[in-house]
Amino acid sequence: MNFDGIYTPAITPLKADGAIDQAGFAQVLEYLIEAKVHGIVVGGSTGEYYAHSGEERLALIAQACDVIGGRLPLVIGTGAIRTEDSVVFAQAAREHGADAILVGTPPYALPTQQEIAEHVLTVDRAADLPIMLYNYPGRMNVAMGEDFFTAIAGCRNVQSIKESSGDMAALHRHAVKRPDLQLSCGWDDQALEFFAWGARSWVCAGSNFVPREHVALYEACVLEQDFAKGRRIMAAMLPLMDYLEGGKFVQSIKYGCELAGLPNGGVRAPLKGMSEAEQAELAQVIAALKNNVARIVQGA
Repeated sequence: MNFDGIYTPAITPLKADGAIDQAGFAQVLEYLIEAKVHGIVVGGSTGEYYAHSGEERLALIAQACDVIGGRLPLVIGTGAIRTEDSVVFAQAAREHGADAILVGTPPYALPTQQEIAEHVLTVDRAADLPIMLYNYPGRMNVAMGEDFFTAIAGCRNVQSIKESSGDMAALHRHAVKRPDLQLSCGWDDQALEFFAWGARSWVCAGSNFVPREHVALYEACVLEQDFAKGRRIMAAMLPLMDYLEGGKFVQSIKYGCELAGLPNGGVRAPLKGMSEAEQAELAQVIAALKNNVARIVQGA
């Protein structure tokens, strides 16, 4: 599978009573398709999968496959503490016609490298779909290391990795040692570096509400190979990236979606919403970003 482009980990809108807003979810997916992102991820961290029941996750998988209907590649997140649960989500992805699955390290258990490999291979056998690995030790407390990659070397479905460690050395190792593994940026303020090292993919939560600006950076660096332009766009986007890492990531993404006219409904516990001052600050950051990137794209 070709994972090139901007892949958006879609938010999951909620109703006033906290239930998932299925109509709002469909609206989010249609918005992303219209904005011409290159793929959509459902069941990722930005979608708050960790706060959903198994039944809710299965319903979202079915709805996403139905709404998207093959118009864009759809990647289904399989994250779970138990391998058995990841298998259920992977099987549902296959049954409903998703294009690929996102497979990470089970959190909390602190598995060994061999145990992570067994987890990935078990999920692979359940789905037999292209796999984007998800290396995010900041949330999982364990990184995918050399022994892990040795253990899964024969798995033909492992085709990409969302590298979210923030470790530039990991990016270098992937690019040099694993040239057949498609690199996807999973650490937003390193997007320019990822593209310079040959990545052609970026899984970016901010593209939920400023998709065209994220596509602009991808096009400048990957399609046009104009890194001078890419640096200007990246500089314009850094204030947003810095803001998102300020401690209320999902809340900020959802409020950004509200500013874009999309339903969001807030976040589920244990997370809490943003203050009015935080919302106002984010609105200013987004407005400046959109204005500055538009000027760069227009040649100003």
